Amino acid sequence: MPVDGGGAGVVHAGVVHIVAPFGRDADSIAAVLDSAGLSTAVSPSLPALAEALDAQAGAVLVTEEAVASGTDALVEVLAQQPAWSDLPFILLRSPRAHRRSPAEGLLPRTLNVIELDRPLGSISLLSAVQGALRARQKQYVVRDQMQALADSRAALARSDAELRLIADAMPVLIAFIDRSLHYRFANKAYEAWFERPVGQVIGQHVSAVIGAEAWEIRKPAMARALAGRETLFESRLPRRDGRRRDIEVRYSPRFGADGIADGFHVFVTDITASKVALEVSRQHAQQLEVMVAQRTRELEAQMAAREASEAALRQSQKMEAIGQLTGGIAHDFNNMLTGILSALDIVRLRLEKGRYDDLERFLDTATASSQRAASLTQRLLAFSRRQSLDSKPVELNELVGSLQHLLRSTLGETVHIQTRLADDPLHAALDTNQFESAVLNLAINARDAMPNGGQLELSTSLVRVGEGVSATIPAGVYAVVGVADTGTGMPPEVVERAFEPFFTTKPIGKGTGLGMSMVYGFMQQSGGHIAIDSVPGQGTTISLYIPLAEPAAEPDTVVSAAEVSLGAGQSILVVEDDEQVRMLVTVVLEDLGYQVEVVGDANGAIPILQSSRGIDLLITDVGLPGLNGRQLAEIARQSRPTLPVLFMTGYAEKAQERASFLEAGMAMIAKPFLLDEFSAAVRKALADGQEANVA
Repeated sequence: MPVDGGGAGVVHAGVVHIVAPFGRDADSIAAVLDSAGLSTAVSPSLPALAEALDAQAGAVLVTEEAVASGTDALVEVLAQQPAWSDLPFILLRSPRAHRRSPAEGLLPRTLNVIELDRPLGSISLLSAVQGALRARQKQYVVRDQMQALADSRAALARSDAELRLIADAMPVLIAFIDRSLHYRFANKAYEAWFERPVGQVIGQHVSAVIGAEAWEIRKPAMARALAGRETLFESRLPRRDGRRRDIEVRYSPRFGADGIADGFHVFVTDITASKVALEVSRQHAQQLEVMVAQRTRELEAQMAAREASEAALRQSQKMEAIGQLTGGIAHDFNNMLTGILSALDIVRLRLEKGRYDDLERFLDTATASSQRAASLTQRLLAFSRRQSLDSKPVELNELVGSLQHLLRSTLGETVHIQTRLADDPLHAALDTNQFESAVLNLAINARDAMPNGGQLELSTSLVRVGEGVSATIPAGVYAVVGVADTGTGMPPEVVERAFEPFFTTKPIGKGTGLGMSMVYGFMQQSGGHIAIDSVPGQGTTISLYIPLAEPAAEPDTVVSAAEVSLGAGQSILVVEDDEQVRMLVTVVLEDLGYQVEVVGDANGAIPILQSSRGIDLLITDVGLPGLNGRQLAEIARQSRPTLPVLFMTGYAEKAQERASFLEAGMAMIAKPFLLDEFSAAVRKALADGQEANVA
């Protein structure tokens, strides 16, 4: 019985199927139900009813005479119902004077049956049918909620993969330990530190991983963390070869819904270099005091010691910055994980209790937290200069002028926007989307600095920076885009820290502290520079120094791409090492009608590419184990020179500049992506490949 309906839409009023073979019973019953606005369908017999049942079936009304010939055909069809479906039946029994034995001809008790005795008034009949339809409606609601829960779990799996990617990229130990002191999460740094796979760490007791001696030393600190107190201390964890290793350990408790810590996060940073440098610095300082007192002729040695001290200080500052970055990431991702996990726990509890009301609100919360995690990932990639840039020639006067409408709608009426553009065109090579995002970030910061309103000025100019004029901007000729406000301004100590990740002067919950660092990373990756000029009480001007570039060539005549027939079984080879992404990409491609073959790395893909098998498109992740996606594409092009390639990337260390990374017939899509964006990229890649083959 096909009752799924092919979608998640709610069926508000199903069809009432009637089987009443004697006289005008069926017509009379249908007339009563039709007059109440219900949809009806009459079948002459139960076998005919079995063939007529479909996704629109709301209830079945049969007379006792209709079941006299047997119910096998009907029961066989109803056995195919999905788990959520239990089609209701209303059985009209014969008058008591003519009723057959209860054992004869009645519907099987395995069905959802309501029995009514005749004669029956129209009001009672209509009430019974409407009650059955309401019960059927609840079944469709349960179906839709089950599908929504499955979709939310899939979104959570994607978010977990992104969090794992970030944690594994960090040069520190990151873990979560539950109240029983067993590891429930550990990043890849554990493999390098303890020379054992992460899989052999998760599930182990702390003492089995760090050793009995370290376990005895750290037990009090772990007890404080489980009591709900943030714990920070320094210790030593010797390497396997006996060399010294100083560490900074942070235990951050995680609190459950009851306010009690259900475990704690672990962040361990190797501070050996800073410790050694500090000790060397102290030794040199002592030596310098003796040398100054005894012999002034050893000034050169004193200067060398001073340089070593400065190097130690820089190293200490670098390690402090890593610790700040780690803490900021842990704080934000803990908030996002709390939103995801808590919402899903509430949904699970309600489903276990049979409560299906208001589930959508909690599923929306989990989805929103997942999207915030994806946004934070993008900002981190921008700050670390690992995002994929699609730089193209642009004219800055036109680009800045086009932003006015967006800024007016974003900043509100209290901010008056002015533009002051250069007289001559200013050409540069930029990723337009990232540039617009950077300017929008600066404009929003300016608005927040003008709580009572003010003036925002966007400007462009040609500036020549002389040798030695600026300590941070090399000499040269630049196109400068300025964003100036009349707000509160910033003191020097704030200006000095403005580009640090997770540093913000905004109230808690009003900013992540990544906006300015994202702009800084984008400018550095684009070959440019950024400067801040601010006076407290008088406003702030932020200047983006952008290298000049040649004007864009005249666009060629656009040739319409050859039409590609989707769903016709084009052959696509997918290379992706992440199991969840691999599964999702395969499902969407197969649903679009493609023939898909999937492998996990380049070694599995090369024999297929070098065979005679027909392949219309290669889709590959850039960051593969062993040979990366770009190297795999080069191998594929040796035997298939016109094969189109679509790269997927979530961490663009090898593909930061798309123009130099991509060749003809190659395209790129950044993770995380929406499925409609991905399907559009596939269609375009196939169309470009077909056009190249025709040419």
